[in-house]
Amino acid sequence: MSLENPQRYTVTAALIYANGPIHIGHLAGCYLPADIYVRYLRSTGKDVAFISGTDEHGVPITIKAKKEGITPQQVVDKYYGQIKQAFNDFGISFDIYSRTSNQIHHETSQEFFTKLYEQGDFDEEVTEQYYDEVAGQFLADRYIVGTCPVCGNPNAYGDQCERCGTALSPTELIEPHSMLSGSKPSLRSTKNWFLPLDRMQPKIEAYVNSHTEWKTNVFGQCQSWLKEGLRPRAMTRDLEWGIKVPLPDADGKVLYVWFDAPIGYISMTKEWADEQGRDWELYWRDEHTKLVHFIGKDNIVFHCIIFPAMLMAEGSYILADNVPANEFMNLEGDKISTSRNWAVWLHEYLDELPGKQDVLRYVLAANAPETKDSEFTWKDFQARNNNELVAVFGNFVNRAVVLTQKFCDNHVPVRGALTEYDKTVFNELALFPDRIGQAIAQYKFREALGHLMDLARLGNKYLAETEPWKVVKTDPLRANTILNIALQISANLSIVCEPFLPFTSEKLRSQLNLTEHFNWTNAGRVDLLTEGHSLGKGELLFAKIEDDEINKQIQKLLNAKHMNELETKTVPALRDEITYDDFAKMDIRIGTITEAERVPKSDKLLKLRVDDGLGGRQILSGIAKHFAPEDIIGKQVTFLANLAPRKMMGFESQGMILMAEDRDGKLALIAPGEAVWNGGTVS
Repeated sequence: MSLENPQRYTVTAALIYANGPIHIGHLAGCYLPADIYVRYLRSTGKDVAFISGTDEHGVPITIKAKKEGITPQQVVDKYYGQIKQAFNDFGISFDIYSRTSNQIHHETSQEFFTKLYEQGDFDEEVTEQYYDEVAGQFLADRYIVGTCPVCGNPNAYGDQCERCGTALSPTELIEPHSMLSGSKPSLRSTKNWFLPLDRMQPKIEAYVNSHTEWKTNVFGQCQSWLKEGLRPRAMTRDLEWGIKVPLPDADGKVLYVWFDAPIGYISMTKEWADEQGRDWELYWRDEHTKLVHFIGKDNIVFHCIIFPAMLMAEGSYILADNVPANEFMNLEGDKISTSRNWAVWLHEYLDELPGKQDVLRYVLAANAPETKDSEFTWKDFQARNNNELVAVFGNFVNRAVVLTQKFCDNHVPVRGALTEYDKTVFNELALFPDRIGQAIAQYKFREALGHLMDLARLGNKYLAETEPWKVVKTDPLRANTILNIALQISANLSIVCEPFLPFTSEKLRSQLNLTEHFNWTNAGRVDLLTEGHSLGKGELLFAKIEDDEINKQIQKLLNAKHMNELETKTVPALRDEITYDDFAKMDIRIGTITEAERVPKSDKLLKLRVDDGLGGRQILSGIAKHFAPEDIIGKQVTFLANLAPRKMMGFESQGMILMAEDRDGKLALIAPGEAVWNGGTVS
């Protein structure tokens, strides 16, 4: 059951691994919905702490460090700044964006672990874990890859299958291998500290079952894990990189990343509260505080099962009121993949489409993967910008402002007597703030955005049907009333669009010269702009996106796909071994092409005349798709001279031109580095 009338909100967004830049999948998954939610709460006057940062202790960090030949610390230092800047550029309004490498986080995590240890909440066990004999180290769960026993995914990790979402232990994988060396690991004995989730299941089950209002995808996953039965999970790992286990007999061991990472929400709140002169405990230990975790679906088990179990064991913290996890966003018919560069990177987007942060925010919110996977395509991006943002939202505001400049000297005109239509529009306007707000409060961001656009459509329809540009010629007072109403709708749009389109909201407020900071409590009013109020300078809120801009982005993805295909192509296997005598039978020579033409009724063959030093010969070659006849006349080639003649398409071919084939299928002529005499042999 959700907490009613909370006094404050603690809103967290998943800690992203600091091992690379961020893409649209990250933004759509949890950071944009969290920002929309938080901006709405702030606009309604709520006390909110919006917390996030980078996770800097995961195995992906050490994997990245090995790939780049640098230290893990250098990796996280490199990407923390990039990630923070990208979020800032897109208006993600964190109260703090910190990092788990900070001292306050190490201290908080170790204190948390120590308390559970002293309370006897851990089971100390010696277990057999995978060890890489080649690399000489124990393997963390994410260093082990194998086949998922549930769905057959051949790339499941040692802690979870990202295809079916099943939580796993490394020993459950079929045919496991090490990501470090590729070798099959062996099992060795090692001691670790386990959280007994099996004994805690009744409490966890009661907690989950008290939140039937959770999204179906979240609640359903939780029920699936509970039905399978929870198992103890190690909260320590045999690794060098991470937060040291604060026990005397734990050399070479660090805290499990999913033990320390969620504690990051707490340590970062401490850091923020200290900077702001606030009491951090109110945001984590007060029963009147509502805690909400925004995450992607791959982190549901950690935020709905493991972290709550940790907090229950510690005993002094509130539990999450909601965990509105999103599914995944795909890209142009395929899963987003950082390793394959099949992604739209935020920093590149801003370089190539400057000033269009809100367009991307809009499209991602409109296609948000709220209960199932969704898809981003560049054509849809273009259509939503041109047909919705430009043609509806932008068109309405622009007409209202431009007509006011033209007919009213850029001042809000006097509103006269209202028609029944005017009153109906005002009545509808008053309903929109609640419609939009209630949908946001229920984490239905697509629905809320739909209501926002309906308000813009209301304004567009009102202007289209009242036609003030015509009315002004016969009834200027009526035209003034129409424009006053259109401007009041525009002012309301500046308030209710802010959670979704913060940059647009700021531009719109500037155009309307709104110096007073109106918030959600003011939305729905029809007197936000007083009569005689001077407007600011008008400018287009959105610009049409042309086909060439979109085609560039599509081509960029196709280029990435092409490069991936090239990288996955393998060198052909060697053919059966031959003797020197077999090779010596081939008479390979150099010649010059003197004539070349296409063979009628064939799209593959070229008919070539080759000067072989012996009077010349005719050779047919299947290279018509790779070379234009006129381009190869005069080129020296290598040919097999003693191949038995054969008829092709009615012409006799007296040899074979030898070619080299690139891995993308492109053919190249094999010619000597320097010109040699025609008929020269190759040996």
